[in-house]
Amino acid sequence: MVDINKHNKSSKTRTYNLVKVFLRSLSIQSSWNFSNMQNIAFVFSLLPIVKKSGRNRKQIAGFLTRHLELFSTHPYLSGPVIGSVVKLEEHVRESGNCTEAVNLKKALMAPYAAIGDPFFGGALRPSTAIIGVIMAIKGFILAPFVFLVIYNPLHLWVRLKGFIEGYRDGRGAVDFIRILNLPERSGNIRWISVILLGFLAGAVLPVPSLPYISNLEILEKLIVLVIILLCFWMIKRGISPILILYGSSMLFLIISL
Repeated sequence: MVDINKHNKSSKTRTYNLVKVFLRSLSIQSSWNFSNMQNIAFVFSLLPIVKKSGRNRKQIAGFLTRHLELFSTHPYLSGPVIGSVVKLEEHVRESGNCTEAVNLKKALMAPYAAIGDPFFGGALRPSTAIIGVIMAIKGFILAPFVFLVIYNPLHLWVRLKGFIEGYRDGRGAVDFIRILNLPERSGNIRWISVILLGFLAGAVLPVPSLPYISNLEILEKLIVLVIILLCFWMIKRGISPILILYGSSMLFLIISL
């Protein structure tokens, strides 16, 4: 009975520490520095497991030394890396091998940065921003909150699910990110952005009050169609959707004057 209670207490303590680690990982961008980028916030996220691990001062010093090295990845994909490192660090005292966690961290941070930037910054954020702009133009006062409601749940889910999968077996984050297939999804979301730009053009351009379609109106619609096709061509050429968004918004604003 005592052993069962002790096991339950240990399990609750571990769960509590993992929750603390994940919540701290949300502040990964809170301590950037030029030399080692996100390393301080990375170690800050891991501290709860160090304090409760029973390590001596020498072991804690070794832990801090190896994890205060350079760390830089996309903030939203830091959760899977941290989850994997936590799991591997739990086995350091058993195996004595402290290099596996460091090697995994170094192997994942650059590819995850390359995957996360185009998806979150180059596809998802512009697409949701266009939705917010359209709703704002239509006079919907809660448009900024709609943007947050659409954008935030997805990246929070990726962080949490990635952290859980990473902790589950130490390398589960690799399979999790691979299954998400973010590069392909980035292309799909960019298609949606092009369609939304068409709706944005319709929301910005004035609607004539005449009951018939004038030649000027036909010309305006053709111009908008050409602009949309041009945006799609620029995306296919690899031009940043953010630059296209700002440029299109300025152009539509000038046309509407």
